[in-house]
Amino acid sequence: MIVRQLCVRQSRQLRALPRQSRILARFSSTETTFQTPVQTPIAEPASRLETPSSFVAVPEPVRSAANEGLDKDQIRKIKFHSLGSNVTGVYRPENLLRNPPKATEVTLEMLLAAQTHLGHSTSRWNPQNSRYIFGIREGVHIISLDQTAAYLRRAAKVVEEVAAKGGLILFAGTRKGQKRAVVKAAEMAKGYHIFERWIPGCLTNGQQILGHCEKKIVNGLDEEVKIWQEELENYRALKPDLVICLNPVENVVLLHECGLNNVPTIGIIDTDADPTRVTYPIPANDDSLRAVTLIAGVLGRAGQAGQERRLEQARMGQLTYMAMPQLRVNAAEDPEAALAGQPAEPSSEESSSKPKEKAEDDD
Repeated sequence: MIVRQLCVRQSRQLRALPRQSRILARFSSTETTFQTPVQTPIAEPASRLETPSSFVAVPEPVRSAANEGLDKDQIRKIKFHSLGSNVTGVYRPENLLRNPPKATEVTLEMLLAAQTHLGHSTSRWNPQNSRYIFGIREGVHIISLDQTAAYLRRAAKVVEEVAAKGGLILFAGTRKGQKRAVVKAAEMAKGYHIFERWIPGCLTNGQQILGHCEKKIVNGLDEEVKIWQEELENYRALKPDLVICLNPVENVVLLHECGLNNVPTIGIIDTDADPTRVTYPIPANDDSLRAVTLIAGVLGRAGQAGQERRLEQARMGQLTYMAMPQLRVNAAEDPEAALAGQPAEPSSEESSSKPKEKAEDDD
């Protein structure tokens, strides 16, 4: 290939020489011009033109039972894609979303690469974050990565224990670009997510706002039990047992409602945020999408570990949470439950007649 390109370049130059000399001779002298034959380079033997170079052997595509029916074009494509070198040890930020690390796998280098150490300008800092700040560089506060790693592991332990006890975990991240990280973390922890906007009053006035939402009953193995549908419609609106807020500065109303309802919260606290608004703060950079993805992935992985531990104990017949109070079951509606020995709730007439009988006995 290289020899062919050299031959083309030489031929172009040799073709241009007689034209140029012909034009110059026409305007510069009165002598008659003679056309001199131009000798074109003759292809030399391959043994003289070839230069010693490193020869790389291309492996032939392996013939197996899976690709025996392939045609020549497909085999050529497989052979073409096998060319090149395999680059290893490359940092890919997309892996933080697809395969987030565990809390025990988090290192200071990983936090540094995710830009969790960058804070805000010194003029915007909250003095209550002084214990999390390592120093100042060019007018910007630098967050201590030792503090970030320690608080992140503590928060991951809290998420794992709440998931192991069968609690409801809510992931909230309403900034632009946080949707994928929030949804992925909620899927791993089998929780719920909010990535658009928190509606004020969902906790303080949840029965009026969320009372119409669909509810279902599951057993210890997370299998849906389709009974008591009429009684379930009138059941109270559920509240989360843990709220993970990825941007506490914009969700002050959510954190305030969680405080009124005694719901513990976990939040990413930057140098301009108030760490007293959350129960378990994580000092880190909440403006970096890579940092938020890393922290949400670690917490989601912790929730996944807790759910696996809970299901493993449930298969052994052990419940890690308190059973829900039994709904109303009448013998006429569910005779099987009555034969099984479950106590049926007395009707309104029977309950009203019992106090009258007791009153007559007292007289």
